[in-house]
Amino acid sequence: MGHILITRPMRNLLLLGGSGFVGRATCAELVEHAGGGGLTLAVPTRRARNARPLRHLPGMEIIETDVGRDDAALAGLVAGRDAVVNLVAILHGDAGRFEQVHVELPRRLARACRDAGVRRLVHVSALGVGPDSPSLYLRSKTAGEAVLREAGLDLTLLRPSVIFGAEDRLTNLFASLQRLLPLLPLGGAGARFQPVWVCDVARAIVQCLHRPDTIGQTYECTGPQVLTLAELVRLAGRHAGCARPVLPLPGPLASLQALAMELLPGEPLMSRDNLRSLQVPNVATGKLPGLAALGIEPASMDAVLPGYLGPQRGGSARLNPLRTRARRD
Repeated sequence: MGHILITRPMRNLLLLGGSGFVGRATCAELVEHAGGGGLTLAVPTRRARNARPLRHLPGMEIIETDVGRDDAALAGLVAGRDAVVNLVAILHGDAGRFEQVHVELPRRLARACRDAGVRRLVHVSALGVGPDSPSLYLRSKTAGEAVLREAGLDLTLLRPSVIFGAEDRLTNLFASLQRLLPLLPLGGAGARFQPVWVCDVARAIVQCLHRPDTIGQTYECTGPQVLTLAELVRLAGRHAGCARPVLPLPGPLASLQALAMELLPGEPLMSRDNLRSLQVPNVATGKLPGLAALGIEPASMDAVLPGYLGPQRGGSARLNPLRTRARRD
């Protein structure tokens, strides 16, 4: 697909959450799209070492700061930008933490954009949002979308399904567990997903930034396959060469498993709120445009997983989406 004529060059960008899994792929995609250079990508992070994999990319501006509560820092970051991308999200937390990250930060970001005269904002939300969603995570994502819609900015929303890729915490985790365990007990085994490759989400963000016709739109970002969680686990195990039987857990046992994981040190593999999220099908509704409307043919898991779960895996070499265009080889 050729380059699209745009009304204003997007050359000076702020990426909140740019040092994360989706952010790293997006930075690489933006650099590729820029071609000859002249691009400035500002990526704030609480710890500069988190953005170390990005330092080799041209135009990177790594800024060690905490925008979580500092309005002055956020205002300084937004000022003078052509556009802002918000990728900040958490999967685990209590009601207060979800409110702070998914609602208050978008509210503060919208205010900073208005004050600085920066109109263009691309925000990554999630499939399954709705005011009556069963989980705190999804309800907070819903509220965050509403805050941004009410701000009067040139907003585009992206709602991805679960995102997979070389550095994900999804397929890599399931592959690792199957290397260790003879049997995998699984809560929410029947939950339905439409997994999307991280590089396709990154391409969608870039297209939205450079296409004025995406302003005011919401896009569902999904891959070509609908899989249950059990099928996804088996697929990861198969490509990693360590497929194990999956034991679906009934509701009460699944809740007990999630509770036990919450009590373990560190970030839980599964929480009770995650389990409630699984009650909502994580698949495209068909009521909103998808990746095809952005000129993107999504890659299948079978095309991508062998590159990082298989015998020749090497995740760090695949930071740059240029190296992993599986569907184009």
